Amino acid sequence: MSKIAYSNIPQHNDDDEDIVNSRDNDSLELSELNSLDYEEATIPNATQDTSTLDSESLAEIPAQLNKSNLKMAFMNMANSILGAGAIGTPFAMSNTGIVGGVFALILLTLLVDFTIRLIVINLKLSGKTGYQDTVDHCFGRVGKVIIIAAQALFAFGGSIGFCIIIGDTIPHILRSFFPDYQNNEFLKFLFARNTIIVFVTLTVSFPLSLSKDISKLAKASALALVSMLVIILIVLIKGPELSPEYKGVLNTKNTIVTPRIFQGISVISFALVCHHNTSFIFHSLKKPSLNRFSLLTHISCFVSMLALGFIGFGGFSVFKDKTKGNILNNFPGNDFVVNIARFCFGFNMLTTYPLEIFVLRDVLKDLYYINYDTPQELSKKSHIIFTTALVLITMTISLTTCNLGALFELIGASTASIMAYILPPMCNLKMTGSTKTLKEKLPYLGCIAFGFAVMFISSTQTIINAIHEKDGAHCSA
Repeated sequence: MSKIAYSNIPQHNDDDEDIVNSRDNDSLELSELNSLDYEEATIPNATQDTSTLDSESLAEIPAQLNKSNLKMAFMNMANSILGAGAIGTPFAMSNTGIVGGVFALILLTLLVDFTIRLIVINLKLSGKTGYQDTVDHCFGRVGKVIIIAAQALFAFGGSIGFCIIIGDTIPHILRSFFPDYQNNEFLKFLFARNTIIVFVTLTVSFPLSLSKDISKLAKASALALVSMLVIILIVLIKGPELSPEYKGVLNTKNTIVTPRIFQGISVISFALVCHHNTSFIFHSLKKPSLNRFSLLTHISCFVSMLALGFIGFGGFSVFKDKTKGNILNNFPGNDFVVNIARFCFGFNMLTTYPLEIFVLRDVLKDLYYINYDTPQELSKKSHIIFTTALVLITMTISLTTCNLGALFELIGASTASIMAYILPPMCNLKMTGSTKTLKEKLPYLGCIAFGFAVMFISSTQTIINAIHEKDGAHCSA
């Protein structure tokens, strides 16, 4: 079993110190990391006298009271996974083939579960509190720049995708209440895709994005998960009822594995990856231990795999070779029940978008202060300026395209591969590689090789296809 030096692990509570002090060689078994919890402030109950607490302990009380329990953390993690990527899973299955899709979904779920937990293990091994700080610890300034860039681009692309989805969903809902809107120039402008994106982003998503506390989004995340369940059920029920003109043809090659499987893997990777949120969700726990976080990760990944499987194979089985990057765009715009799904998905994006802006703002802050040796915080003014700029930029780009599939493929192939499959095992090997045998290193090396393969092969295929494919093919009907 691997050994690690204790000197790089932050000390925690008294029980942890007893474990440490019992070691003559000042080292720990890797499995004993599971029992180490970060130190928590003593939180008084309603009847407790707080006069004996020092000022530092009193200062930590509000932060502790805002911490998430496992249920709340599950809502945030599952919502991070089941965001925009879920709606593109049927398109992923059209690229992988049915057999390839089953294999890819299971494999990627296992890899994502493994590397999410590996990020937290790396945090404890390095004594750091953030993913990018761990990479900096392992690979220096170059490593930190790479992870910050990857996290920023992933969250940036995701934010653009969420704005695109708002434009694909909410206009249909509003138009259903005014069937004759095309005869009124003002209503045509008001219900136009770009008008809706601008209005909803600025009036709803932007205020939510200004929040500094990720735990406050837990209740909104819970509602978003319910809305995703509604979407899945509607796609599975309403899809088979459509007339043949909306349905495609299932070719023999689509039943096994297609040459585009890596493009499909990229979209599934985008759907599953939430590694950029990992450290935030971990530290939002009231008792952030590895055991509790592992349980949270297992449940979140398993539930997400089932949800992605249902909507992915259910949607593809109906639309086959006509499957679009946003499966809801395959349905007619005047279908009342499908418009309920569009409403739910649009609402989902209103809560997921702030999560991405939260991460994007944080990693850009680290890039802004990269020359500082100690962590820095944005002032209130800088916080507002950063958030406003990010919202405006992502919103503006979303006004120019509706090709959600290509966006997910590129993000999944590049940044998701770096964050999920390459850097976590590389960091772990950097810190513990000298204590591992070649056999023990193989899973880590395999994960890294897989990440590079997805990144280069899928990106090349996506760029070539995007050049020859019309953007309008993925827009709503």
